[in-house]
Amino acid sequence: MMSVIKAAIVGCGKVGHTHASAYQDLDGSELIAVCDVSPDRASTYGEQYNVQSYTNFEEMLEQASPDVVSVCTPHPLHADFIKKAAAHGVHVLTEKPLASDLRDCDAAIQSCEKNQVKLGVISQRRFYPPIHRMKQAIEEGKIGKPIVANMIVLGWRDEAYYQMDGWRGKWKTEGGGVLVNQTIHQLDLLLWLMGPIDELFGYWDNFNHPYIEVDDTAAAVMRFRSGAVGQILVSNSQKPGFYGKIHVHGSNGASVGAQTEGGSPFVAGLTTEVDPPINDMWTIPGEEELLPAWQDEDRKHAEEFDTMTYYHKLQIQDFLNAVANDKLPRVSGKEARRAVELFTAVYLSQRDNKPIKFPVEYSEQSADYDGRFAYEPFSHRKSK
Repeated sequence: MMSVIKAAIVGCGKVGHTHASAYQDLDGSELIAVCDVSPDRASTYGEQYNVQSYTNFEEMLEQASPDVVSVCTPHPLHADFIKKAAAHGVHVLTEKPLASDLRDCDAAIQSCEKNQVKLGVISQRRFYPPIHRMKQAIEEGKIGKPIVANMIVLGWRDEAYYQMDGWRGKWKTEGGGVLVNQTIHQLDLLLWLMGPIDELFGYWDNFNHPYIEVDDTAAAVMRFRSGAVGQILVSNSQKPGFYGKIHVHGSNGASVGAQTEGGSPFVAGLTTEVDPPINDMWTIPGEEELLPAWQDEDRKHAEEFDTMTYYHKLQIQDFLNAVANDKLPRVSGKEARRAVELFTAVYLSQRDNKPIKFPVEYSEQSADYDGRFAYEPFSHRKSK
């Protein structure tokens, strides 16, 4: 068992600060190095956190010898850094999503398994108390068998958001839009609560963001392997942003649900205030009156702990514990792959105009990025 786990970060952007602060604050970990392709960003981070900075990732791995590295780069770069870290025997905690396509997911997972290192993926909303209540109620059979699930996120992203960083809004550097970036957490929650999908039919489009390439809206219906049905509607096109909700309805007529976001999903390292996550639906017989008390409890909790960093810290602590005690992290690479499989199925369904059966595997014959390059968005057609 390690006494102090030495941690490093690659990707000195907005969310990297959350990881850096957590490693410095948590008992049992020490931030020792940071890396970024930009010398200015790397040195600024190094000075702020009083650690060595690097511009070459493998040089950092060799010279600093971290036990754990957080990958906080744009999504399409995750797999390459994961594989390099694994080859050096370094455990990896990466930001969401695991990767932008299934080929990179599988390569990252296989590399970590081959080199016997842990792979975790940030999905901090699994640690929200309202989500825990839902998960526990479902597992205890309080709603009977889950039969219907609904996940909806109506948010907003303006042009200034996409101009913050050069990689935003482009297929090759972001990997996707609302599906891949802004609502990947909610997709993960849906799968965590409902289990594997059997079949999905979906659409995506870009309705009011003509200055970006990627999706700003997507919808899908699905049949889960359990027999339950579900639907998702996710969008960055509603100004100024309304909410993110997930509801599960059971065979005995009872329902449980949570509002995970109020307004647009927050931007890590930038947003200063968010609405607290709360349960917004609870009709389990005998427990209906618990809802107001839980909402009050969750609002008070949000006053005491910063929602934008607290749950990240809980998951980082979980990953450190997994490394120290040789256990699986709460959200492993294989777990996180399922959300990538889901959004891949939406892109494929749009391309092929048919339901997509699961499991979904990467096709070496696909030259259109799972259908992402094969469709001309509405806003692009309209502007011609």
